[in-house]
Amino acid sequence: MNCIIVDDEEMARAIMSQFVANYTDLTQLGDFSSPIDAIKFLNQKEVDVIFLDIHMPNFTGFDFIQTIKNPPNIILVTSDRNFAIEAFEYSCIVDYLVKPITEARFLKAIQKLSVSKPASPAVALESDSKVIHEEGSNDFYVNVDRRLIKINFESVNLIEAKGDYIHIKTEAKNYIVHSTLKKIEDKLPSDLFLKVHRSFIINIKKIVDIEDNSVLIAKDVVPVSRSNRAELLNRLNVL
Repeated sequence: MNCIIVDDEEMARAIMSQFVANYTDLTQLGDFSSPIDAIKFLNQKEVDVIFLDIHMPNFTGFDFIQTIKNPPNIILVTSDRNFAIEAFEYSCIVDYLVKPITEARFLKAIQKLSVSKPASPAVALESDSKVIHEEGSNDFYVNVDRRLIKINFESVNLIEAKGDYIHIKTEAKNYIVHSTLKKIEDKLPSDLFLKVHRSFIINIKKIVDIEDNSVLIAKDVVPVSRSNRAELLNRLNVL
């Protein structure tokens, strides 16, 4: 699904862009601080969803919706809770996100979007969420929207717990699944993976650097708890 972000706040656009980047079936075509520039863009290209701020200088999100022809699915993003009733008078509005937005809340909005417009996202719907591993194999499967996505153990950099979800980061893609760290920990080979923090499991072969109470995995700095540091150093055969 192609999407754009329309928000006059640079930080808000950056945060939303990161959430979109973690969702493999969303392709961001652009982000706009000016709703006028976004309208010009939409006159040239079609998108499937717009992440739209309500409060923008001289032009509200509702003005924006009324200006464009045949608006696509829209997810409103705002720091103001007072427009929720007005928002759902528009059939194109799928959800209403209140800043600051968590990744878990973002995922719920995408699930609603998936219901209104079928897609094949790399986010498991709550009813489908499973991590499947066949004993003795070198990979496992993540059940994503009734599709089984094969992930090789060696390709996994780290797994992070985020509320009711886990974020599986691999060399090629990231996957966000409705599951727990405990459930996936039981399916991982212990000679390759180690839980170094209550929120992180790492592939010890992917460690780039160790400094104080953290490790560098690819570009991610992962905290290491005091209780797990000794086990980590022992596994690495540090002299």
